[in-house]
This record gives sequence, C-alpha cells and structure tokens, in this order.
Amino acid sequence: MDDLLIIGAGPIGIACGIEAKKNNLKYTIIDKGCLVNALYNYPLNMTFFSTSDRLEIGEIPFISNNSKPTRLEALEYYRRVCSHWKLNIKLYEKVISITKEKNFKIITDKTTYKTKNIVIATGFYDIPFLLNVPGENLEKVYHYYSEPHPFYGMNIAIVGSANSAVDAALETYRKGAKSVTMIIRENEIGDNVKYWVRPDIINRIKEGSIPAFFNSEIIEIKKESIIIKTNNKNKELKNDFVLAMTGYQPNFKLLDEIGVSFEKDKYRTPRYNSKTMESNIKGAYLAGVVCGGYKTNKWFIENSREHAPLIIKSIKKNKKS
Repeated sequence: MDDLLIIGAGPIGIACGIEAKKNNLKYTIIDKGCLVNALYNYPLNMTFFSTSDRLEIGEIPFISNNSKPTRLEALEYYRRVCSHWKLNIKLYEKVISITKEKNFKIITDKTTYKTKNIVIATGFYDIPFLLNVPGENLEKVYHYYSEPHPFYGMNIAIVGSANSAVDAALETYRKGAKSVTMIIRENEIGDNVKYWVRPDIINRIKEGSIPAFFNSEIIEIKKESIIIKTNNKNKELKNDFVLAMTGYQPNFKLLDEIGVSFEKDKYRTPRYNSKTMESNIKGAYLAGVVCGGYKTNKWFIENSREHAPLIIKSIKKNKKS
C-alpha cells in the first residue's frame, strides 16, 4: 500500500512526488495523459509569463535561452527533472473511481491502487468553457489553439481577450490568415495579458489590422459565417474558423466523488487547510491550480510549488501519530 497516490503528472504533481521520494515515502504518480499534459497542449510557440527560475522544482536548475522560457524548453526541463529523480510515474492511466473506507481505493482503467493518502493535482486545462450557441459543434470550432499554419488564407474569428486569445490573434494574423477578427465580451483587452504583448494587440486593433468587436458576443455559428450581437444589433460576418479561447475549468468530478466541500463563493473554491493543503476529507490533499476552483488565474507553478513540502510534512506527521 502506498503512503500517497498523486493524481496529475503536471509540475506540481511532480513536485509532490519529489518531496515524497526525498522523505522515503512510498508513492505513485498517475496521469490520464502524457507527462505535463497541459503544458504539452499549450500553443507550440508559447512563451511563459514567468522567468525560468520561477518554474524550477526538485532543486534542478532551469536554464533557458531567454529569461522567459518557451513551451519546448519547459517540456525538456520537466522530462529532465523526472529522469533525474527516477520518479514512479504511470502515464495514460485514467482514474475511474475513488472510494474511501479506512484508506483510499482508486480504480483506474488499468489497475487498482490502495493508499493512505491522495493528492489531487489535476490542473484545469481539460474542460473548456463552452459558448453554448447554435453551431458550436461544427468542425470549424476549436477550443484549443496550437499553431497558425492551418488557418493560412482563412477568415478567423477569435473569441476572448486573455493571453490565449491574443496570442492566437497575433500569430494567425502574422502567418497569413485572410482576416482575423476578435469577439470580446468586455470593453477592452484583458489586464492580465502579457505586458510585452498587450501593446502589440492594442495597436493592431487601433490600426484596423485585427478588427475587434468589444461588448459583443457570438450568438450563432454557421458553416460559412457567424452571427454576433454588437451594439444591440445582430451582425453577420464571413467566417471559416472560430477559435473559442474562452478559458478552461477544473474537473470537479474527483473532488465531488470523495466528498470535498466547497466555499459558498462564485468560484466554487474547494475547502482546505492552507497550512497543510488537506481538504475536509482526512488524507485527501489538494495541490496547484485546482485549489482556486473556477479562479484559474490564482495559482501558477511559481506560487503553488510550495504546496508539495506542506503536503508531505503533514503526511509524515500523521504517519508518526
């Protein structure tokens, strides 16, 4: 039986595994996808907001070509970390159910685990917020953006005003999209957009290179057009592809399944002890982005790395008592 089972092989799940190994605890890390699956699914040419030193875990230096590392550099770094620490990681293994009596029983699509403690470090990149409009199920609609090449010569509509939307707009515009139009519910580009990118998109909008409809929303998606509501009027735009960069939400299924309770706030913030990261369920710990509920911009790699030592310290203390 494991001392702990860690669900999620992202940077914070890896950090928890490293702390467990350093403290001679028996552990397993499982993930339904590849190593650092969310990072892998980021846009190919993405650059992090944080500097490389703030993404470091496991006392392994992260050296990048520039101060802010790229997606490819991060993937290489976390592979190197896992190889260095020889972590016990099971990839492409999906959790089917979690039950608890005295200990936890986790059934996956490959095997069954029994563990005294679990750490849920599942991130938030799996479930997009949907537009919930007619036509959203058409093949022309994407909720994830990888690279600009498929959109060369096409009329693109981009929904959203945060980093992912802005990056997609600028890349597709500069790589030959026929037209790029932004549909934005708010009245301006998001405040959290990377500071070196925000002036670029604002200037492209001002000069008309990338038209933007503020205080607007898509109300219908058709095969060759979209209908938006702007200035209290409906407007039809020619369109080949829709990139709905509307954000993502955590998967609360595992938390609900084991009985984790939530604050009565709009973010559905899970309840946990900030000194130990233990939830209201004894032996069930939370780590990383999932701790913020729907507020997915609260926890990042750089400020949730500290969750790992807090969790392992608590597990060791409980093991002795």
